[in-house]
Amino acid sequence: MSGWHGLSTADVLDRRARGLVNTRPDTTGRSFVRILQANVLTLFNAVVGGCFLALLLLGAWQDALFGVFVVANTLIGVVQEFTARRTLMRLAVLNAPRALVRRDGVDTECAVAAVVLDDLLVLRPGEQVPADAEVVDCRELEVDESLLTGEAVPVPAPIGREVLSGSTIAAGAGLARVIRVGADSYAARITSEARQFSLVDSELRRSIGRVIRWISIGLVPIAAIVLNGQLQAVGGWSAALSSGAWREATVAAVASIIAMVPAGLVFMTSVALAVGAARLARRRVLLHELAAVEGLARVDVLCVDKTGTLTEGLFTLDRLEPVDGAPDGWQRALAWFGRDPAANATALAIGAGDLGATAAGAPPDATVPFSSRHKWSGAHFPDGSVRGSWILGGADVVLGGAGRGDGMVARAAATAASGGRTLVLAHSPRPFPPSADAKQPVLPDGLRPVALVVLRERVRADAAETIRYFGEQGVRVIIISGDDPGTVLAVAREVRLPGELNGVDARTLPTERDALADILGTESVFGRVTPDQKKAMVLALQSLGHTVAMTGDGINDTLALKHADLGIAMGSGAPAARAVANLVLLDGAFSGLPGVVAEGRQVIANVERVAKLFLSKTVYAVLLALVFGALLWPFPFLPRQLSVVDGLTIGLPALVLALLPNAPRYRSGFLPRVARLCVPSGAVVALAVIGAVAYAHAGAGAPFDEVRTTAVIALTLSAMWVLVVLARPFTRITAGIVVGAYGGFLLILSLPAARTFLELAVPSPELVFVAVGVSVVASLVLEVVHRSIRS
Repeated sequence: MSGWHGLSTADVLDRRARGLVNTRPDTTGRSFVRILQANVLTLFNAVVGGCFLALLLLGAWQDALFGVFVVANTLIGVVQEFTARRTLMRLAVLNAPRALVRRDGVDTECAVAAVVLDDLLVLRPGEQVPADAEVVDCRELEVDESLLTGEAVPVPAPIGREVLSGSTIAAGAGLARVIRVGADSYAARITSEARQFSLVDSELRRSIGRVIRWISIGLVPIAAIVLNGQLQAVGGWSAALSSGAWREATVAAVASIIAMVPAGLVFMTSVALAVGAARLARRRVLLHELAAVEGLARVDVLCVDKTGTLTEGLFTLDRLEPVDGAPDGWQRALAWFGRDPAANATALAIGAGDLGATAAGAPPDATVPFSSRHKWSGAHFPDGSVRGSWILGGADVVLGGAGRGDGMVARAAATAASGGRTLVLAHSPRPFPPSADAKQPVLPDGLRPVALVVLRERVRADAAETIRYFGEQGVRVIIISGDDPGTVLAVAREVRLPGELNGVDARTLPTERDALADILGTESVFGRVTPDQKKAMVLALQSLGHTVAMTGDGINDTLALKHADLGIAMGSGAPAARAVANLVLLDGAFSGLPGVVAEGRQVIANVERVAKLFLSKTVYAVLLALVFGALLWPFPFLPRQLSVVDGLTIGLPALVLALLPNAPRYRSGFLPRVARLCVPSGAVVALAVIGAVAYAHAGAGAPFDEVRTTAVIALTLSAMWVLVVLARPFTRITAGIVVGAYGGFLLILSLPAARTFLELAVPSPELVFVAVGVSVVASLVLEVVHRSIRS
């Protein structure tokens, strides 16, 4: 391949000046600024942060303890996503290929981004093509395009053929002139849509966001009612403004607002997701965003790519089918092909199999190496049991018409149609005839078939077990591949994909979504699927109401990964696939997915349990704010008191409950299930507090500090029974949580310093009896509510 000079230095500088370089957009996710904006500029932060600033401006810093939730929740989200992005950047650097170009007649290595239009690429086995190029010279060049098309078998690349960026040189060598660079390349065009960032669909996030939106709508009118009630309770607006009592009234209004916002729920959800992400990281699973932890637990359809996910992308010997009367020594001859130092990947796969014999002892006196041009290899042995010429290649090429009489070519075609890759071993007693063209050797006369060699793709050892697991969990698995339908079908059968299997050629599929959805409802194995069809299949399944996950490792998978409810990429896959996926299996182990499912289920189940705690508080906070505001009674709580009550009855217990082992099968309807318990529970707790305050305030005429203490006791003890209900079934951990909550409250009441900070008085025995009495009644009612819901 001499005689090619390549671009001159002046040519390269000219193209750089005109911007004709191979730079591509960043494919490692959104920037740090966008990550920060997404986690800081939220409705939750606006509401809670606004209340926090209001208290600081009023000088009531003791009541601003809840502000820690804003900072902590934001930090968890930012750190997790930025860490994932940094890991992807490291992967990109580690996997970044170098380009070998010929300039001024000299072969020089350079960064992929330094390649320019019309550069002359030097193509060598094992190296990735850095830019779209046209082959101008080659020697037995073969290209692996599996990352682009899903086709596992390398294809010949003769002079004039385009080789695309992202493909890999499988064999031979060549020179290719760059015809497209940067954003114009095939890989960049196919991933342009995928680079648009979008959040993973999260039922937890949607449900909690919906609650916060509902609360936000009612915040202003409820806060106005509370503020008016507080001002009227101290003599009216004029008196409050002139005396400065408006400050205390504002603090009380803020207390009512903060009590309504489930700040701790947002925080605990982030903690549960972050801990889940950390556990998955130990299993070599990288999450782009926290909500992906729950994603796979909700999936009911899993679309998997064949090459790189179910298979290793390599071939292995399946079986040998010798003809009747095969000559002695055929196994030794076949073993020689597998151990030949110049063997290609197919021959090496044969050599790694059990051939039942060692290679021929004496070396051959003539050989023909395999070439994609003539599609066979051969060896001639002068003597011994392997004497004669032995040919290994495609049946139609090696035998031609000679093999059709005994059906060998037909057998090979039928086997290939069922997904196997076939070669035929043939023998002739005659030597190789002379050839006028050294690049086009001639087959010897008298060839007769000896054995059919059947290869199959090497399936991952964990694939069948993982498929079985998803079947048991009610998750339907669909195999979508760019490879031949017969090959895909063979892999589907080997991994024991359930159901009636038919390899569907995607070239026959309709383009209308409804018609495509009908086919997807009955078929589970598809071959020759284009990138756009993979995307269309995901969207069609979603139109049927399915939650769809997609696995893949190639550039051809990026569109489907992007539009799936959960995109899963292999760590060894294309950088573009890793960037758009929601989670990355860094070690490429398909068997890692069941662990992700279990982790997601634990997060969803535990967050649902703690959500019932937090949203019960939201319900009683709204009712208390409305009732006390409407009655023009002073709001009986300070923000600091509510923070402590929340910590004892909800926050600290939830921190443990959110992380306990708990992995029931996922059921949709998170928010309705939570509401069925928290609405009546919150109403019962609110009625208990209203009853205790009504007796202390209107009945006994107690001082307001004693009224406030009575309210705190009634609220804490009533709310603790919600914790008792949700901590079941009791274990040593959950029983310890309940005992610790009650003990902590008694400790706070007994410590003078704690009472002083919380502005709690020592109420009369009568008020203590009333507070405990209404709490006991509330606990009994809560028990009845819980049992009725469970039944």
